[in-house]
Parts: sequence; C-alpha cells; structure tokens
Amino acid sequence: MRKQALTYDDIQLIPSFSKVISRKNISLFTKVSKHYYLCAPFVASCMDTVCESRMAIKMADAGAVGCIHRFLSVENQCKEVAAVAEHIQKNELQKKWMLLSADWKEDFMIPVMAAVGVNDDFIERAVALVKAGANIILIDVAHGHHELVKLAIAKLKSVLPKHVDIIAGNIASAQAAKDLETWGADGLRVGVGGGSLCTTRLKTGFGVPNVTCLEDINAVTTVPVMADGGIRTSGDIAKALALGSQCVMLGSLIAGTKESPGQIIEKNNGLFKRYRGAASLETKTVHGKEQRNVEGESTVIPFKGGVKFVLQGLQDGVRSALSYGGAENLQEFKPDYLIVTNAGLTEAKPHLL
Repeated sequence: MRKQALTYDDIQLIPSFSKVISRKNISLFTKVSKHYYLCAPFVASCMDTVCESRMAIKMADAGAVGCIHRFLSVENQCKEVAAVAEHIQKNELQKKWMLLSADWKEDFMIPVMAAVGVNDDFIERAVALVKAGANIILIDVAHGHHELVKLAIAKLKSVLPKHVDIIAGNIASAQAAKDLETWGADGLRVGVGGGSLCTTRLKTGFGVPNVTCLEDINAVTTVPVMADGGIRTSGDIAKALALGSQCVMLGSLIAGTKESPGQIIEKNNGLFKRYRGAASLETKTVHGKEQRNVEGESTVIPFKGGVKFVLQGLQDGVRSALSYGGAENLQEFKPDYLIVTNAGLTEAKPHLL
C-alpha cells in the first residue's frame, strides 16, 4: 500500500481564537496509563544514559515520571526503583503534585515506572520491581507488535497486583494498537525508528513517520498513548499532544544533564556526557549482550546542567502552544494543522542568524 506519511517537520499547527489570559494557569494534567496520571506530560526514557533514580526523582518533582531502564541486574534495578518509591512516599511530594495541578486528587497514586524485556527473567524481574515500589511496568522492546509481547502481557497480568499498569510497545500501526489493547495493555508506547540515535529505518527499511503514526493509532485506541522518538523541541511535543497523545517520552532532550547516568567528560571545548541508543553496539558491549542486530549509534553531547531547568523550558513551551491553540488544558487542545513545504520549514526557523 502506498501512502504519504508525515513527520513533525512536515506540519505546523494553526493558531485558534484564544481566551487564555495567563499561560501560568494552563493545566498540563494528563494520563500516562489507564489508571495513572501526570501533572506534566513527560516520561524520561528507559535508556541507560537517561534514567535511573536521580533522573526519576527529578521528574517526579516536576510532576512527571521517569522509567528506570532494564540494563541492570534485578537487584540494582530494584534499588533504583526503591529510591524513587521512597522519595514519592513523602507527604511533601503528594502536596506538591496537588499544587501543580488542580485536577490531582488525594487518592491518586504517583507513578513509579520501570522497564522489563520479554525474555529470560522478565517475570521475576517485574515481580521484584513491584515489590520495590513500581506501579507501572513498561515492556521495553523495539517491535512491540509481537507474539512475545502478547504472551508477556498475559503473564504479567496474571502474576502482578491489580493496581499495576502495563505499558507496551514500541508500535507504529493502528492494527498494532488494536491488538495490544485487546491483549490487555494499559498504555501504548508509540514510534518505531524515530529516535535521535536509532538506525532501524536505515538498517531495515521499517518505520512510520511520527505524525502519521500517531494519527493512525490515536484514531483507534482508547488507552493512553506515549509518543516516543523524533522529539527535538517543545514544539514537537506540542504537535504530538495535538495529535491526541497523552504524553511524550524524552531521551536526547534530557540526556547530558546532571541527573542522567554517567560521568561528566571534560574536553578542551567544554563538558560532555555520553548518550547512546538502546540497540547501539556500545550498549550491547557495555552490558555483555551479543553484538548483533545493532540498530543504534552512540555519541557524546554537551553537558546541560540540571534537568529541572530543561523541563521548565519544555513546560513553558507547551503551555505557550496551548495558548496559541486556545486551550486551557490538554483535553481542549485539538488544533488543526497544515502541511508545509521546505520553504515553510525554513521560514519557521530564525533565518536572520
């Protein structure tokens, strides 16, 4: 089937009539899964150079959530989850979430998220993670529309407590969304081959550009959608949310911060930190995996300082986007868009510099 597909740079949102008086009062309250909510629509990616407990705690402080990556021993991943859970149990944080959003209710549980695979010890790992304090388990595989994911959801649902939600992915088609929802997924991670260091589309030819992917999936699913990959700016986040996604997964935007795992590297031209794709040769080598099916790159990126300030900038950008769309909250944010030419894309950027 031949079909034109669009990605974030191919579209611009159309401003709407707005009654928004103050951007500060715009609510970013949303869902991350069927039973769990966020005050800000951000999820720190389950990559080993993005999210461990330090990052997840800062995400929680901002009303968002971090997903503890699975490239650790079960014991060490549980320690990271336990540190996050201990922080979240503080009354001060619950009060802070209530201040961050008027929609937050006292009986809501702040999400604690951790990733598992679909092979080896994933059931034992998931059970241990939940005992350590996780209440959302994310099935982290490159091709989520797969028999092993179907079996994994069924197994996890059969052994984990009812309060634990399962997010599954990654997927890129409407049929995949229908199937995963039927299999019992409480949330969908959407996007294949769009990550900043991902080479899946080059290596395999498979993948769906992000705008078309999100449109197709949001049209058929009733569970929350997490847009993953291709997000470089707060404007891209706004576009993903405008297409119906409830939240976005952040990788490169928050990598290289003080809270991301890894040491600061000092060079003649500044400070840097490592950032690598989950399927990169470096990741496979570091974690003792078979060095085959490499579909990612690794690099160093400039050190960005505290993630708090990055998140604040992204929230400001998204709130500003909602004001242009005439929306007081994400539920009202449904602007139309135009497809733009390359000239339009050039015009959209600062072109005097």
